[in-house]
Order: sequence, then C-alpha cells, then structure tokens
Amino acid sequence: MTKNGWNLRSVFSLFSSDLAIDLGTANTLVFAHGKGIVVNEPSIVAINKATGEVVAVGREAKDMLGRTPGNVVAIKPMKDGVIADFKVTEKMLTYFIQKAHNRRVLVHPRIVIGVPSEITPVEKRAVQDSAYRARASEVYLVEQAMAAAIGAGLPIEEPSGNMVVDIGGGTTDIAVISMSGIVYSRSVRVAGNEMDEAVMQYLKRKYNLLVGERTAEQIKMEIGSAYPLEKPLTMEVKGRNLIEGVPRTVTIDDSEIREALSECVATILNAVRVALERTPPELSADISDRGIVLTGGGALLKNLDKRIREETGLPVSIADDPLASVVLGTGKMLSDFKLLRMVCID
Repeated sequence: MTKNGWNLRSVFSLFSSDLAIDLGTANTLVFAHGKGIVVNEPSIVAINKATGEVVAVGREAKDMLGRTPGNVVAIKPMKDGVIADFKVTEKMLTYFIQKAHNRRVLVHPRIVIGVPSEITPVEKRAVQDSAYRARASEVYLVEQAMAAAIGAGLPIEEPSGNMVVDIGGGTTDIAVISMSGIVYSRSVRVAGNEMDEAVMQYLKRKYNLLVGERTAEQIKMEIGSAYPLEKPLTMEVKGRNLIEGVPRTVTIDDSEIREALSECVATILNAVRVALERTPPELSADISDRGIVLTGGGALLKNLDKRIREETGLPVSIADDPLASVVLGTGKMLSDFKLLRMVCID
C-alpha cells in the first residue's frame, strides 16, 4: 500500500512541475500545471557587459531600458516572435522556469511553448534547444494562433470554421481552425513593436522629437487607435528636441497617432483579408456567422475591432483576456495530452 501510495505521489509530483510558456517578443508568460499563470514579465534581460552576468530579468530589466550605465545593456532576446539572441534567451528561460518553481533547481519540467506559425526549422530548433538547455525534460511546440484560439475558448474541435487573429509584440498570427487542425495560417511580422517604432518615427518627422521605446509604447496604449474615437484624446509627450538637443514637451492628439499607426493597421487588415480569401467556402460561411476573435496585446488597440468589422463586414470580438490567451491555451494542453498530440508541431 505504502509503495503504491508513494508511486502515485511521485508520479503526481513529476507532472505538477509541467509548464506552458508563451515566449513572446514583448512579454513572456508562464503557466504552471495546477497553479495557473505564475510569471508574466517583459522579455528583457539586463546584462553586465564586462562580466557577462545577468543583472536583472523581466520587469526590473524593462525599467532599465534606455537608462543603463555604459557597462550594463538591456537586451530583448526575441525579435519578430523568434529568438534573436540565443544565449540571452536561454538565461531568460532558465530564470523564468526557476521563478515558476519557486527557485527549486532540480526540476526538469515538460514544457509546451507557443511559436509563430511561419517559423523556420532553424528557428524551431533554437526554441527547443533553449528550452532543453534551461533544463526541460521534454519540449512541445504549438502554433500561437492555435493556442490563442483554445485560450479564448473557441470550439476548435468542432467541424466548423473559427478564425483567430493574435496580435502580439513581434508577430500577428492569423489562423482558420476546424476539427482541431489549422486550415490556413499566416504570420506577418508587423505587430505591437512595429507600432511603437512607427510612433517614434512619426514624432521624429513631425516634431523633431526623440522619444524612447517605453514612451512610444505608452503613447500607443493611451491614445493610439485604429478608427476615429468618440471623444478625442490628447497627451503630453516629453522627449528630446533633435535640433536644439534639449528636453521638450509636445501635446499630441489621437488623430496624429492614428495616422502614425495607419500603415501597421493596414498590413494587419490586409493579412486578414487574404486569410478570408483563402478559406474554403464552407468554412467561410461559418466565419461569417461566428466572426473573428482577436487576441494578443494588439487586440487592445482602441477601436481595432471596429475597424476590422467595418472593412470585412464580419462580427469581430475580443477575447476575455487577450494578453493571456496564448498561455492559457498552451496551459490547457498540459492537462489534455490528447489535444496536445493533435496540435503540436513535429
């Protein structure tokens, strides 16, 4: 009896260390089996150049962006949804995995990771290797759009079409899903980060004002929109004047930022349109009934749902927790191994 009891317990403790990770360009979220989301932090690592030591990871490192002394650099190891800096990603993953396990070192979890749909074999390998080096025992990769659809609660197992648009930091993933399979998927490398960049460039061009990434992101979140707002918004922006080289404050309104973001929004809309054109007619009929579901941080851009509705004529809804959809979807697969087998990429 005791022997069996012990076996059961040890099997249970083995599986309870399993993790689902949404390794994002902007944020990394970790879901622990039985606990829910245990880590939600920016994908940024601050490193001391002289010693190669990690100074800070996640939120602490983000606060250092653009403010570090010469010997410390804040690095974003993910670019366009894939690994740009292998060593730093590994350090970041190790940190987040340990944090998820309360700093226990001897854990070798099984890990499910969401990746963009048009990821190359080399990029796939990089994600797997980083996870294995961060002490994973098994690694499964799942397309982000599929994970987002599951996390948003779409009935993906039914033989009917579901369309999900997951707008993250580095990529926008669009997928049409039916019977737990992806009928059409496309990934465009225009998403949140590209929008921040567009805001920076616009202020530089129009006001000769230089602002950092964090300020640009704040502007996008506070007054950015994809379709005219009911009440106009304005915001004071502080930055450096490029001509005089001194700090300066400018007041901008939502219509200017809408203009700055127009190209990014048009690219995403275009990708949605192409996806709709390539969907088999039977599934198109389902999508016109059910509409399109938006997930990812980009889904929070004001009136983006309205703009897509306007352009496609389809109903558009935003997932309940758009920022966590992908990790909640991958998290569901930890307890549903059959589903994981069906949807994981080889």
